[in-house]
Amino acid sequence: MGQLDGKVAWITGAGTGIGKAAAIALAGEGAIVVLSGRRRQPLVQLAAKLKSRGATALVRAGDVTRAKSAQSTVDAIVAKYRRLDILVNNAGVNIPKRNWRDLTPDGADAVLQTNLSGAFYCVLAALPVMREQRDGVLIHVSSWAGRFVGPLTGPAYIASKHGLVAMSHSINCEECINGIRSTAICPGEVATPILDKRPVPVTKAQRSRMLQPEDLGDFIRYVACLPRHMCVNEILVSPTLNRNYVAALKRAGVRP
Repeated sequence: MGQLDGKVAWITGAGTGIGKAAAIALAGEGAIVVLSGRRRQPLVQLAAKLKSRGATALVRAGDVTRAKSAQSTVDAIVAKYRRLDILVNNAGVNIPKRNWRDLTPDGADAVLQTNLSGAFYCVLAALPVMREQRDGVLIHVSSWAGRFVGPLTGPAYIASKHGLVAMSHSINCEECINGIRSTAICPGEVATPILDKRPVPVTKAQRSRMLQPEDLGDFIRYVACLPRHMCVNEILVSPTLNRNYVAALKRAGVRP
């Protein structure tokens, strides 16, 4: 028996990367997983894989940047399962032309709408169900950029991920009285497809030393399995070889 038997988990951005790893980890603990994302085919493939392992998986393709899409997903979950226990807010994007010199209004909107507005829409849809249950866990995949400002990820991404962390803490401020817990996970570099949007390509060797999607999937599983009286407000995690630190050491003239 799993620690999440009978629980229902909704994962956004579930088709690849951290979202996919989270879905696999939660399903492994017995959770019913609802898979969301813009592209239906990866979700269908993941659902088939999970079902072959005996898990229950529901595909709900959609765009989190549309509030109606988030609400319709929650409505479908409640209609089918009568509950929603876990929300993993993982959907996120970045763009190649990300720094102030190159950033456009459309580019900024694309990042802010997915990373921050989309997360808000999912929370707004999920909270009424969790309040009624007097129980629920919300887990938001932020970033190292959600805690530290630097030139690598660009101002729109930094602003969106800082906002996501603040949003998570504000949920705990108001919803703790309803038995609801919210966690912001702030990972350093993770070897996911979002790296393909980097202006400077990331090598296979560099990716191998980063955090892996499965590492974050296991963190998400851990948080989801904690007892109801325990809230992890924030997790900050990085690769052991943190390239932010390595760059700072080089600027300081420190050599290994």
